[in-house]
Amino acid sequence: MTKTILTVDDSPSMRMLLRAALTDLGYDIVEAEDGVHALEKLEGNQPDLLITDINMPRLDGFGLIETVRGKGCTEMPILVLTTESSDEKKQRARAAGATGWIVKPFHPEKLAVAIRRVLH
Repeated sequence: MTKTILTVDDSPSMRMLLRAALTDLGYDIVEAEDGVHALEKLEGNQPDLLITDINMPRLDGFGLIETVRGKGCTEMPILVLTTESSDEKKQRARAAGATGWIVKPFHPEKLAVAIRRVLH
């Protein structure tokens, strides 16, 4: 069965890069442009993995992760894909419930390895 990944990023070009990389790896992709849009996409749907940016309008990645985890969704892995690389931000993401962290720009093979690590 094909796994579904929800990608959340306010950059259309980043969503396009993710879609290209992830569909090449055989995943189905659902896209959202910010945290609010992602929560709408999650209603009634549970993807196998959530990949989110941190810095976005309306609802940032930290808020999205906290909201998703707060709704009792603890099974789904959440990877953060961002230009941020500070330890403080990584710790904040982990505290919110993130499973892993990938720094942009991403290398498709490293992304594939990170996804395989969290998807069982």
